[in-house]
Amino acid sequence: MPSIIEESSPTVVDVAICGGGPTGLATALLLKRLGVSVCVVDAKPASLELGRADALNARTQQYLEVADLLSELLPQGISCNTSSTFGDGEFKSRQNQWWVSLEHTLHRNFLMLGQPIIERMLAEKLGDDVHYNEQVASISEDDDGVIVVTSSGRTIRSKYALGADGARSMVRKAIGATFSGTKPEMLWAVLDTFIETDFPRCSEIITFQLNGQSRVSWIPRERGLCRFYVLLEGEVSRELAQQSIKDHMAPHKVEFTKTEWYSTFDVKERIASTFLSKDGAGRIFLGGDAAHVHSVNGGQGLNTGIADAFSLAWRLAMVINQPSMDKEAARKLLLSYDTERRSTAQGVIDVAAALVRDTVREAKTYVGTIEKNAGYITGMGVSYEACGSPLVEESTHGIWKAGFRCPDMVIKPLIAKTERRLYSEASYGNYLLLSVGETQSSNDLGPAVAKYSILPEGATAPESNAESTYTAEWVTKDDVFHVVVRPDMYIAFVSESLEACESHINKVFRA
Repeated sequence: MPSIIEESSPTVVDVAICGGGPTGLATALLLKRLGVSVCVVDAKPASLELGRADALNARTQQYLEVADLLSELLPQGISCNTSSTFGDGEFKSRQNQWWVSLEHTLHRNFLMLGQPIIERMLAEKLGDDVHYNEQVASISEDDDGVIVVTSSGRTIRSKYALGADGARSMVRKAIGATFSGTKPEMLWAVLDTFIETDFPRCSEIITFQLNGQSRVSWIPRERGLCRFYVLLEGEVSRELAQQSIKDHMAPHKVEFTKTEWYSTFDVKERIASTFLSKDGAGRIFLGGDAAHVHSVNGGQGLNTGIADAFSLAWRLAMVINQPSMDKEAARKLLLSYDTERRSTAQGVIDVAAALVRDTVREAKTYVGTIEKNAGYITGMGVSYEACGSPLVEESTHGIWKAGFRCPDMVIKPLIAKTERRLYSEASYGNYLLLSVGETQSSNDLGPAVAKYSILPEGATAPESNAESTYTAEWVTKDDVFHVVVRPDMYIAFVSESLEACESHINKVFRA
């Protein structure tokens, strides 16, 4: 049993995080690295050991690279960028165009890796800031902060809080957010299992077709593990799921040697009415499954939750670390999280809904729906240009488009001459101001802005600017434009005028 913590000694931090899944842990770690104190509480007894999500998409891998976390995960997972269909004893198709055609990104694939590995990495880096066996009993807020009380008697006093406590979120209920949507009558079985089979093994996502429907999918995983999703009718059990897998993989033989995890889930498609308390004026945020739930089809659950974390952490850190920030600017900055992430969550729900409904059709129809919605499945097509965000100012210059992901371009440091990439050079938490084709001015935009100059190959720069100057083959002698890139590596504004870009940045902090 957890020990009782005296009310006389509350835990005082900048941000309290309710929920120790990937969304909560990622938000906490990002905040901690930006100098923000955190306390994570989670009802489960320890970090997740088995099951749940199984893939990091291309955009999530970019996020994790900017946060210097990806290199630790890459050797543990399996790269997969091909979807296959199998039926009547043969492969019907193989396709990966939506992956290999991605531009300006390094990882054109899913990284197949179980959620327990990701949670464990994040939790270990947070150390004593994570407290398991602590259910949130109550949460309240006033003009000065948030008070969280847990089942162990712990009281946490914080400036802000995040509810990342899952689909049955107590925090969501406490802030009065509704959770509406639809619930298709579809019950799935999911297995993490080891098999012996004469089926040709390959690092592909295989959709199996039987009797004109696509009710079984096989996902390759780390350690030789196999993840199967099985849609059944009527009674659902592990035995029936295994028999369905055998039927779909025939004439190949399959024997299940060890099943590590078996579960069932019914599809729900719901979104919270707000991701921020007090009609957008409060201090309590929602993220992950507490804010949005949908079917697992397309592998978007964990990825959308981690995107929530990367969207929220820099906003909170900027407001907390700059207490003199204009109050209206701080309000707009935090409210824009709700504006951007709710519109994205609705898009994710719509895509997952289309996919799950196509499982009762032929495999080629299911795959066609994947191709049509590849922007969300890879994560690379998620954008904020049309949601009305105050942090995006309509503008474009070639491939640089406000509201869209920043291209990961090859650049060479002027002082090193070795090729690097923009995402490997960037550090999460700062705005970037890229001056393409000319050396930047020395205007001080504050500690939250990093300035890079990117010049044509062979160019030189004043010694005082050498450390922040790069060259690139893609820059021509006629190029002169400037790009404001947000900490989450989305483009905020593009202009041929440096002054206009500086003005955009100033408005973020000074309204």
